[in-house]
Amino acid sequence: MERDYYEILEVNRSATHEEIKKAYRRLAFQYHPDQNKENPSATERIKEINEAYSVLNDPEKRREYDSLKQQYGPFAYDRFRQSYTQEDIFRGSDIYQIFEEIAKTFRSQGFRGPDEIFKEFYGPGYRNFEFRRQGVFGRGFFFEFLNYGKGYQKGNEGIQADRMTELPGIFGKIARYALKKVLGIEKPERGSDWHDVIYLTPDEAQRGGKIIYPYRKWGKPKDLEVKIPAGVKGGQKIRLKGMGAPGKGGAEPGNLYLKVRIKTPFSHKIRGFLKQLGI
Repeated sequence: MERDYYEILEVNRSATHEEIKKAYRRLAFQYHPDQNKENPSATERIKEINEAYSVLNDPEKRREYDSLKQQYGPFAYDRFRQSYTQEDIFRGSDIYQIFEEIAKTFRSQGFRGPDEIFKEFYGPGYRNFEFRRQGVFGRGFFFEFLNYGKGYQKGNEGIQADRMTELPGIFGKIARYALKKVLGIEKPERGSDWHDVIYLTPDEAQRGGKIIYPYRKWGKPKDLEVKIPAGVKGGQKIRLKGMGAPGKGGAEPGNLYLKVRIKTPFSHKIRGFLKQLGI
């Protein structure tokens, strides 16, 4: 029998985001292993529910799955799993937070926290993290046996792969910080672009050539020779490749963009001032 995420989550294909979240909370509680100790099949059921929710609750993943449903009908699930690995599916999911809420609400009834539950579900590959810094606190999870930066390895554990967790907002920052602190892995991240202004005389702008630009953005101050194209106009930008912020984790640095400003000759300034005075 072919799997279908909508059927697993017991919602129809037109379900809203709120309906999907509500259905997941209901099923997560219904099949929670701490109230299904005599029902071993509940573990597999909740794992299916976790996966279905993580796909349907993510707009991009849901669109991709719906497109495959239109093309392949009941075989959409298999097609989807050919393109999305387990870390792809759970990247950005909030199932950890929801299980944590359930544990807090029903702790008096012996409900365990998400860490213990997920280790039981997903085995030794599951890893959790906790982040505390400058008044910011967060928790989450990732899979150690999955991909965390191409070409990276940690000791004999052989952590090497092609993808990084790419989560939005503060959770993404938490995850990247945790990877660096827990596993010693820093996500390759291109450096930021920097922007500055370069002042040219009208003559320099007209004829072009090499101009000295005092570079003070990174490291020791130094003077750079900047090639100015002939006839450059005010407001145009000149790119200095690789002269922006340094990259992280071995990634390339950003670029430096210099916005051209044409100096107004002093005589022109005087003329303009006198014109304002009506002289």
